[in-house]
Amino acid sequence: MLTRKQHQLLLFIDDHLRRTGFSPSFDEMKDALDLRSKSGIHRLISALEERGFLRRHHHRARALEVVRMPNQTGLATPSTTAADPFVPTIIPGGRAVPVAAPRADAPATSLPLFGKIAAGLPIEALRDANTHVHVPTDMLSAGDHYALVVSGDSMIEAGILDGDIVIIRQDDVAETGQIVVALIDGQEVTLKRLRRRGSTIALEPANPNYETRIVPADRVQIQGRLVGLFRQY
Repeated sequence: MLTRKQHQLLLFIDDHLRRTGFSPSFDEMKDALDLRSKSGIHRLISALEERGFLRRHHHRARALEVVRMPNQTGLATPSTTAADPFVPTIIPGGRAVPVAAPRADAPATSLPLFGKIAAGLPIEALRDANTHVHVPTDMLSAGDHYALVVSGDSMIEAGILDGDIVIIRQDDVAETGQIVVALIDGQEVTLKRLRRRGSTIALEPANPNYETRIVPADRVQIQGRLVGLFRQY
């Protein structure tokens, strides 16, 4: 049996994994459980890991895996999140090759690669319509998509590393907490987590070495939302 806080944290992590494909930060877990410090989250995670409900991948940032979930009787049941984890795709030589080999007849979609986007200080995204990447069609939702190469390390705790290729669904709206491509003052483009604060927008990094940038809402234009990630080794 789990304590109430252990069960609450496990449900929060599992829901976050399903929605985003990566585990929440310690700050997000602390806020979700209304705890005063991160030390309480560390203790809860350790307890869940000891009981076999969570697995930590210590060589990766923000890499928690839900191994099993308790059912209503208190017995553990396998987690669909653990069975189907978010796995980046290797792209050697500009050709998309999934980590797990796809079916030979699996449909793929060619997306334009528009250049680099800052996951650090904002830089201009360079559009190059002559470069494309191929992604599995079933990882895309309705609407238009494009790809960008990440430059910088400010989103490492969200599992986004320098050199990764992010898949963006083109959109001009986003909910608080989503990772977005934001255009600032019509000239600077950055990849950050969006938070709405009254008449301002906070663009949050996922790295304690970087500061949150707060900008009047009328100076920010959302250009898309993160829906996928490829990794080049």
